[in-house]
Amino acid sequence: MKQAVFGAALALLSFAATAAFAGKQDFELVNKTGYDISHVYVSPTKSNDWEEDVLGKDILEDGDSWDIEFERGEKTCKWDLKVVYADDDSSAYWRNIDLCSVRKITIKYNRKSDTTSATFN
Repeated sequence: MKQAVFGAALALLSFAATAAFAGKQDFELVNKTGYDISHVYVSPTKSNDWEEDVLGKDILEDGDSWDIEFERGEKTCKWDLKVVYADDDSSAYWRNIDLCSVRKITIKYNRKSDTTSATFN
């Protein structure tokens, strides 16, 4: 019984420590486009540069999600998001997203209208 209580307490402390170091702009990106995504860029709206690809060498496959995390000290709430498709290097982007209030972004592609859309939760 003592081990179970200690384990639960340790898990709670671990969660609290993770939350304490997490940025308020952290969000989950969900790919429901039907295509793999090769690059994801997140930059402050006030920036003129897309900065680095947050996926690095990885690919965000269709149906998967990716946790995008910020440093705790980051103050900016307004961000731009750009995704690049792996199959043809086409891209879609959204500007001025308030990541201080968004926890999940789901992107979808509509073949009939040839448009990529996003929902922000």
